[in-house]
Amino acid sequence: MEKAGPPREQEIKDLRRNVVERFNNITDVPGIKVGNEEDTTGYTGCTVLLIEKGAVCGVDVRGSAPGTRETDLLNPMNLVDQVHGICLAGGSAYGLDAASGVMQFLEKQGIGLNVGIGVVPIVPSAVLFDLPVGDPSARPDQKMGFQAALKAKRGRFPFGNSGAGCGATVGKVAGHHRAMKGGLGSASKVFPNGLIVGALVAVNAMGEIRNHETGEIIAGARDDQGIIRSSLDWMLEQPAIPLMAGTNTTIGVVACNAKLTKAQASKIASMAQNGLARTIYPVHTMFDGDTIFSLATGDVDVSVDLVGTIAADVLAEAVILAVKNAEGIEGFPSSKEVNLKTERT
Repeated sequence: MEKAGPPREQEIKDLRRNVVERFNNITDVPGIKVGNEEDTTGYTGCTVLLIEKGAVCGVDVRGSAPGTRETDLLNPMNLVDQVHGICLAGGSAYGLDAASGVMQFLEKQGIGLNVGIGVVPIVPSAVLFDLPVGDPSARPDQKMGFQAALKAKRGRFPFGNSGAGCGATVGKVAGHHRAMKGGLGSASKVFPNGLIVGALVAVNAMGEIRNHETGEIIAGARDDQGIIRSSLDWMLEQPAIPLMAGTNTTIGVVACNAKLTKAQASKIASMAQNGLARTIYPVHTMFDGDTIFSLATGDVDVSVDLVGTIAADVLAEAVILAVKNAEGIEGFPSSKEVNLKTERT
């Protein structure tokens, strides 16, 4: 009897495609799990990505009012070369406490940097400002971070008012009272060479959200009739933007199964920010703390430019999905509600 040979190359590609196209979110990237926890009364929450076997990580901070933790160690000049989790949270700087809960969870699993007498889980974090939404005293804490980590898994998870997107809003260029609901979104793409790229984002921007394929404004600052007006129009008419610095911020993660160094991962995070520029206008303002992390979990040999180009595309798609899946809450209508009203007018 003839011995069976190795699977054909096309069969391998088809197998990969069948595995990763099931979810169309960042957990399609091997090794990544996502968990969400939120307070739907206080309207805040956190989103946790776990990488139990570790991943190379880079970061790019573009906004002028960031709230971050453990980003200095991601500098390519510094020692630690792998992270075990990422925590995205609401609550402004208070929400950074949620990352401690993720560390507690990972320590219980024995996951982290081995320091001889135990492990120290490496969990960089970034936060967004959602205090004016719901109860300003409700903030992600260690317990919430632990619960989000406990729920982390590969597979589908809800977009919109979930996790770090629970209290996210957009279109605040004319003040919070004219804003709309933002949210959490994720997307992924898979390619015949085995490369998988995913993105996850919590959209909480000062600016409006535009469909990058059509140019349509799908969420933004509303006038007295509830109709969305261009952010540029508002900025030209107002002597100053009626917000305090740091009261917005879009935060997210792009991930791939490529083999990267810390420097290369940071470059991909930088290129991925183009996805925000395509969908958020204006972006990276003095009122935003926009921060994107980049993870590499595999050994697929591809160029940095290829991964960075795709990462920007996938991040742009995740932004649109975050806003389109958001549900309106008191004072902050959803994109679906406002655009339906506009069509009827």
